[in-house]
Amino acid sequence: MTLPVARLMKSSVVHVAFAFLAMGSWAAFANRAHAMPAPLYAGLIQGALSAVITLLLKRGIEDLARRFSGLTALLAPPAIAGLVSAGVLTAIHTIGGTPEIGRTIAVPLTVATSYAALYNLSLWRSRKAMNHGAG
Repeated sequence: MTLPVARLMKSSVVHVAFAFLAMGSWAAFANRAHAMPAPLYAGLIQGALSAVITLLLKRGIEDLARRFSGLTALLAPPAIAGLVSAGVLTAIHTIGGTPEIGRTIAVPLTVATSYAALYNLSLWRSRKAMNHGAG
């Protein structure tokens, strides 16, 4: 990969824009059976929420991972992140009048929670290796 492409792939702006477009498009698609502007609003709401979640999720997992130890440190951070994300997505889409809330949030919530679990697993393994090596 060339240097500009590698730099672009690490850019937070690119990640946020991708989250907005991908998950906003999914939400519009999930609500396509409803009259306009419902699919458009669902897409804009989900796009904005996914952009914010993308910005906050990594740091949130890191903060949560530091608060726990042992097996709880493996399980709690992604569970908390998933529950908070589900609550926020459901609440905002309810307020926004999204007709197909379950379908709308299914993909973004799965992606965010999967990322949280995998990233947290990498943090947990690193911490476990450091603690084991120090012992």
